[in-house]
Amino acid sequence: MDVLGLIGVGLGIVALLFLLSGIRIVKEYERGVIFRLGRLVGARGPGIFYVIPIVESMVVVDLRTVTYDVPTQEVVTKDNVTVRVNAVVYYRVVDPEKAVTEVMDYRFATAQIAQTTLRSVIGQTELDELLSEREKINVKLQQIIDEATNPWGIKVTAVEIKDVELPEEMRRIMAMQAEAERERRAKIIRADGELQASKKLLEASKVLEQSKVAMMLRILQTLNEVASEQANTIVFPLPIEILEYFKRRD
Repeated sequence: MDVLGLIGVGLGIVALLFLLSGIRIVKEYERGVIFRLGRLVGARGPGIFYVIPIVESMVVVDLRTVTYDVPTQEVVTKDNVTVRVNAVVYYRVVDPEKAVTEVMDYRFATAQIAQTTLRSVIGQTELDELLSEREKINVKLQQIIDEATNPWGIKVTAVEIKDVELPEEMRRIMAMQAEAERERRAKIIRADGELQASKKLLEASKVLEQSKVAMMLRILQTLNEVASEQANTIVFPLPIEILEYFKRRD
C-alpha cells in the first residue's frame, strides 16, 4: 500500500469519527436543546438522535426536581424583631428552551430570587404571624417565587420555612409570657370549678331542705367519715331545730 492509500484510509477514519461524534444520547429525565448556526431549533429527547457536527450544538437540561436550601437570612420583622430564617425551595424545569435562552444560569437566578423573596416577605411579617401562620407564609413565598421564575420556564412546586431562630432575650420573654398564660388559664379553670361546685351545693341544699330526716342522715354520715379518719377532736354540728325549740320555750 502506497502513501496515498494510507492517507486515504486515515482521512476515511477521521471522517467516520467526525460523523459518529454527532450521535447524542439523552436520558429520560433530560432534554437536549439544539442550536443550528446559533439559532434555536428546539428540544429533543429522550433517546438517541444525531447532531450535525460544527453546524449544530446542544445544551442538556435536567428536568428533575431540584431541592435548593436557602442559606440562613438575618431579617428584621415588621415589629422590629431580628430573626434568623432559613428555608428550602423545590422547583423543576418545565420548558427547557426558555431555561436556556431566557436566563444565563437558571439555577443561580432561582437561588437569588428565593433569597431576596424570603427576606422581603419576612420583613413584611410580624413575629407572631411568622410563628403561628407559617403555612400561610409558605404559600405566599411559593406564589411570588413561581411568578418571578415562570418566564424562565421554571415551576416552583413548594417552599418551606425550616427554622426560625430568635434572639436569646426574646426567647426568655416568650417563655415568661407562656408561663403567665398558663397561670391565667389555671385560675380560670379553678374559678370555674368553684362556680360549678357552688351551684351543686345550692341544688343539694334545696333537696335537703325538703326533708329534715335527710339532713340528719347527712350529718350522721359526715360524723362517720370524720370518725373514720381517727381525729382527736370531733365537732358536732348543732341542728337548727334545737335552737328553734329553745326559742319557742322562751
